[in-house]
Amino acid sequence: MNAESAGNDVDRLVSELDQAEAYEQRLRQLISDVRDELAAGHHAAALSMLNAALNDIDSATDVVTRHRS
Repeated sequence: MNAESAGNDVDRLVSELDQAEAYEQRLRQLISDVRDELAAGHHAAALSMLNAALNDIDSATDVVTRHRS
């Protein structure tokens, strides 16, 4: 593996880590929002939010995937 290839791998891994961290933040925000809805007694809204999140998760491409060269 040459220096350019190693640099490309590092750049790719940093990008994947950034994407994973952003995904984690979105999930944490969703959890907080759902808790707020439940606390306010809006059970149907909370369930709808969770169903939408599950749909997004099921239809999303994996954030981190193995690349072969």
